[in-house]
Amino acid sequence: MRNPLQPPAAKQPGGPRPVWSRDFGLFFAARAVARLGDTMLPVALAAGLLQHGYGAGAVGLAMAATVAAFAALVVFGGVIADRFSTRKLMIGADLVRLGTQALTAALFYAGHVVLWEICVIGLLNGVAGAVFQPGVASTVPRLASDVQGANGAIRIAESAAQLAGPATAGVLVGLAEPGGVFATHAATYAISALCLLLLRLPPPARSGPPPGRGAKAFRADLAEGWREFRSRTWMWSVIAIWCLYMIAVWGPTVPLVATEVVQRHGPGVYGLINSALGAGTVVGGLVALRLRPRRMLRAGAVALIGFPAFPTTVGLGLDVPAMAAGAAVAGAGMSFWAVMWATSVQTQVQPDVLNRIHAYDVAGSLAMMPVGQALAGPAASALGTPEVLLVSGVISVVVVVALLSVAAIRDLVRVDPAPAPVPRPS
Repeated sequence: MRNPLQPPAAKQPGGPRPVWSRDFGLFFAARAVARLGDTMLPVALAAGLLQHGYGAGAVGLAMAATVAAFAALVVFGGVIADRFSTRKLMIGADLVRLGTQALTAALFYAGHVVLWEICVIGLLNGVAGAVFQPGVASTVPRLASDVQGANGAIRIAESAAQLAGPATAGVLVGLAEPGGVFATHAATYAISALCLLLLRLPPPARSGPPPGRGAKAFRADLAEGWREFRSRTWMWSVIAIWCLYMIAVWGPTVPLVATEVVQRHGPGVYGLINSALGAGTVVGGLVALRLRPRRMLRAGAVALIGFPAFPTTVGLGLDVPAMAAGAAVAGAGMSFWAVMWATSVQTQVQPDVLNRIHAYDVAGSLAMMPVGQALAGPAASALGTPEVLLVSGVISVVVVVALLSVAAIRDLVRVDPAPAPVPRPS
């Protein structure tokens, strides 16, 4: 008898597809190169804004601008992605971000750095990201039948980029100023767009009629996505808990760690700490390739117990090796959770609503992140940066306990693709 928490595996067109193929390789390269550029951005923003007289609050606001626009619009991006070619939408989004980051590079090179202009550019990047991201979830199962293996491979690539990106950014800040980092970031979007242009995607699987036209049909698709999201207790429970995580843990940790480490040790050490975080995520991705837990979200939540080591070591003012070790442990836990979560979403949801479901997932996950980033500066001014980071470490433990306390999360059973039929001998 089938477990009621386990829906039947979605059928994919064209039969089983191995993880590694020409097209998956192109998508893999696109994600790795774009991630390389994205991991340079915090170093560039922190070093560049501090260099021009701004503080931790400005760094937090600049980061929050992108996340706020992304979180506000990604749900609409999900509906659009279910209606149009996800590949073309992703290419267009990359080209927009190529232009915005090139403009940012020009502003920093010219010495014309005004916070509101940097925030507006961040908002545009967030809009482009909202169009791009929903298509990522549905692209993976269209390229490979082993969804967990594909997610693990992509996670390792993104983690390797995170390992190299901040260190590269630290070097570029010293050699070419922050403007050089933004110019390099723009180039990564150009490479990503080229890889996606060469990509051939099989047609998406559909279990229902094609989407209708007009505003009424758009609203109906939006509402259907919400109903599908709301009907999955395991999904909305994770997102509700993740709101706490974003506002009290990840939101303040990113800008405050950046500011604290750059001010105390310089951008080079901050790049090193982020590289250690990236090394940890590579390890977490490798573990996720090997382990196939039956209850994926339970295993992922247990792995998250390593995250408090990141904000805590910085908040305690420990030396650079200790902070790097804490970042590595945190990265491994986060990476393993990310693969378990992405694979659960992509295998538990029907393909024709996956973009919308993923959009609600991403929007809910990030909804509170800009709040946490924007409040990071005022909280640090009132309590002190180390104290805020230590509180974030404590709350990250609370998040793990909350995830494991919800039965729908800890008892969700994995879904694997149906085995290929064995041909009968003639």
